[in-house]
Amino acid sequence: MDILTRLEELLLMSIYRLKEDAYGVRIKKEVLQRTGKDFTIGALYFALDQLYNKGYVSKNVGDPTPERGGKRKTYYTLTDKGISGLKSVLEIHNNLWENISDISFSTGYDNEKE
Repeated sequence: MDILTRLEELLLMSIYRLKEDAYGVRIKKEVLQRTGKDFTIGALYFALDQLYNKGYVSKNVGDPTPERGGKRKTYYTLTDKGISGLKSVLEIHNNLWENISDISFSTGYDNEKE
């Protein structure tokens, strides 16, 4: 099983949420809205290319649009491997957070030095 980076996880979740509207700028906005992290578009495209090369996403190019000066958008879709990767991430998170609740942070662990 491959372990996804946090950025890869965020991108896959954004693509999952956006469905057929998952292209670079929309993915960037989704990540920003959900996390407050404003990654550069270059960093996101680099990570998207890595996900493509690893087989987690497929991509296809849409029709040119006048509002983009005739440029085409590249749309991303999760592959079976991408869906499996997200399921693995969820399983890992659930295992890590098992038996830990919000109350545990206030009563079960004192982070101050003595």
